[in-house]
Amino acid sequence: MTKENYSELVKKRSRNSNIWLDCLKAFLIGGAICAIGQGILELFLALEIAENDAKTLTSVSLIFIGVLLTALHQYERLAKYGGAGTLVPITGFANAMSSPAIEFKAEGLITGLAAKMFIIAGPVLVYGTSAAVIYGFIYWLTTM
Repeated sequence: MTKENYSELVKKRSRNSNIWLDCLKAFLIGGAICAIGQGILELFLALEIAENDAKTLTSVSLIFIGVLLTALHQYERLAKYGGAGTLVPITGFANAMSSPAIEFKAEGLITGLAAKMFIIAGPVLVYGTSAAVIYGFIYWLTTM
């Protein structure tokens, strides 16, 4: 298949999208996710949690919500509607990290979950997250 044939096939099979409507949906969904995050932060601050700790807990809460929605197959539905608005916030990161693990868990812990997570999500994200958790744990142990 030549480049021209392929381009013609893509044009024929691609649906036309309304760029302004897609941008509006992305803005609204992304903004809603950020507003929820701000609400969570305000809740933690109202509980008199230190500001730095509240910010950390907010990030952790949003990651948990993203993974939970991914596991319940609801994040995909949200992403179909909100497009890029669901990719930019931290919940998009959580979805990208957890999707492969959830999808291939039936293949086993090592050959399914771990192997596919490295292939699809990318070693940089997995190693970076793992290193941050290990570093945080060591830091916590040494500052007690």
